[in-house]
Amino acid sequence: MEIWINPACSKCRGALHLLDEEGAEYTVRRYLEDVPSPDEIRAVLERLGLEPWDITRTQEAAAKELGLKDWARDAGSRERWIAALCEHPKLIQRPIITADDGTAVVARTDEAVRDAMSR
Repeated sequence: MEIWINPACSKCRGALHLLDEEGAEYTVRRYLEDVPSPDEIRAVLERLGLEPWDITRTQEAAAKELGLKDWARDAGSRERWIAALCEHPKLIQRPIITADDGTAVVARTDEAVRDAMSR
């Protein structure tokens, strides 16, 4: 299991605390420093069963500067969104846990973290 985190994020710290409390084995990826490639973003989206706009933090300053709220959310725009997430990793929703069964969850709640641990 791997968890993508921003150490400054309280949700990420909470998820790590719960993982540690439960004795889970995991690796940490600080995705702002170790920025995911487009292929890695595509892979995690597939595991999540989501589209790039579903994991985009649209209230971030970079999102507003890019005008993301006006971007199309369709198959033809998918790669544009993925490129934006790679160029501006702060836009990626966090934390994301890739579970051992090949799935992933956006683990913003204790329930989601527990769900990932049970997979």
